[in-house]
Amino acid sequence: MFQLTTWVDKDGELTLKGRQASQVLVCAYLLCLVLLCWTPQYGLVEGVETPGIQHFGRVVVLLTPFNSLTNFYQLDSLKEIVFVLGQNVTNIFLLSPLILGLLALYPRFRSWQRVLLATFIMSLTIEVGQVILDLLIDANRVFELDDLWTNTLGGLVALGVYHLLVKLIQTHFKE
Repeated sequence: MFQLTTWVDKDGELTLKGRQASQVLVCAYLLCLVLLCWTPQYGLVEGVETPGIQHFGRVVVLLTPFNSLTNFYQLDSLKEIVFVLGQNVTNIFLLSPLILGLLALYPRFRSWQRVLLATFIMSLTIEVGQVILDLLIDANRVFELDDLWTNTLGGLVALGVYHLLVKLIQTHFKE
């Protein structure tokens, strides 16, 4: 049976076993992120064109701020609408599990300023890495300006979820 006390203490901090499990999960998620973000991407969804895309040789960029909103009128089908808006939603949650794990592991990381900065830097690293991949191996990746803010927003969502989980854990131990 699952025992909460195996993983966290009454203050919501990880126990030794909880820390070890979280470290493994953070490393596994980092590996998944590397594979997801820095491997070639060909023909994901047939018949879907994202408006606002620009090509500079092999480098593909989308530099329009809030592109999904400003170019929404160019989406011709429900399939395109779901794909483009779905990309924004998934980008909000792309870094959230990683940030949640880091928040649990590192108490000094638990301020909105640190989360904001770290998540933005992680997102920028992903996007610049995709440009470098396109220059090196034509990986068909896209540098999207909107990914920077959606990923960063996801880090702040993770911070909110972390604080909510700690309160729930503390409430559980008081009962």
